[in-house]
Amino acid sequence: MVSMSGRHIKIISVGAAVQDVFLSHSPQFKPVVENPHESFMKLELGAKSDVNNITFSTGGGATNAAVTFARQGLHAQFMGSLGHDPAGQAVLDMLDHEGVDTSKVTFSHKYHTGYSVLLLAPNGERTILTYRGASTHYHEGDFNLKGSDADWLYVSTMSGNMAILHQLFLDAKSHGLKIMFNPGKGELAHHQKLKGLLHDVDVLLVNKDEAALIVEGSSLEELTRHLLNYVSTVIISDGPNGVMASDGKTIARAGMYQDVQVIDRTGAGDAFGAGFLAQWSQGASLVDSIIFASANSTSVVNHIGAKTGILPKGTMLHHMPIHEQPL
Repeated sequence: MVSMSGRHIKIISVGAAVQDVFLSHSPQFKPVVENPHESFMKLELGAKSDVNNITFSTGGGATNAAVTFARQGLHAQFMGSLGHDPAGQAVLDMLDHEGVDTSKVTFSHKYHTGYSVLLLAPNGERTILTYRGASTHYHEGDFNLKGSDADWLYVSTMSGNMAILHQLFLDAKSHGLKIMFNPGKGELAHHQKLKGLLHDVDVLLVNKDEAALIVEGSSLEELTRHLLNYVSTVIISDGPNGVMASDGKTIARAGMYQDVQVIDRTGAGDAFGAGFLAQWSQGASLVDSIIFASANSTSVVNHIGAKTGILPKGTMLHHMPIHEQPL
């Protein structure tokens, strides 16, 4: 796939890879509402709970993003760490099947591949039990961009390893790569150090609460404008209220792409972020990039697993509530 400028687009996705096992269709997984803002899943200790459906899949923000890029016809590469185990082989098999370049995968001799068991409630919410393993025990040598001809680096969480992120970002810039960053709670726990990293970031994706940890502001617009002091393009999601984004020239507010039944929310954020970059990296407009990102995320939550619903190239999209104005 080439961009509007005629360049071949290559994106390296950096971060976690895990084996996901979804357990669903169980009467014991019904959410218990304690108050309007919190609900819980209560399982009796010592009891056995019947589960009527099991789904094996793969997850991790970086592999989820890589599959979006690959299905959109881009040169997608995954950079991350796996264990020498069946879960790691499942991740590799999936990436190979999707046409993702795995030449930069490293293997841990000490830790197993990340593994998650997801207890899926009927409303699409889930409780996740995660062994992070090789997906969090990183070493600087695992992320070498020497000789890379990539255009973009897509970085999800690196489990708060700020030293490796700093080195990775410096390396990316020295090789002329642009960076899209979707930090996780590990990075946001070090929000002062995170601010120091943002001068290397070209596109930042956070939700409203995360944005408020980085800059001051009570509204999406205030947060967006303040984040533009650090990065050139900002996207802030606000759950069912949609998103706000700005490239420093215009600011756009978008609602939901489509009201669908939520089967499973796993991977929705990854589908949005990678969906945005899949279009933005090819020279698409801010609005068109948001529309595809929203459509990709909407499709993902309509299926069990983070990758099943990722849209293929050529999918016909419809309009959505979106308003753009000069900044």
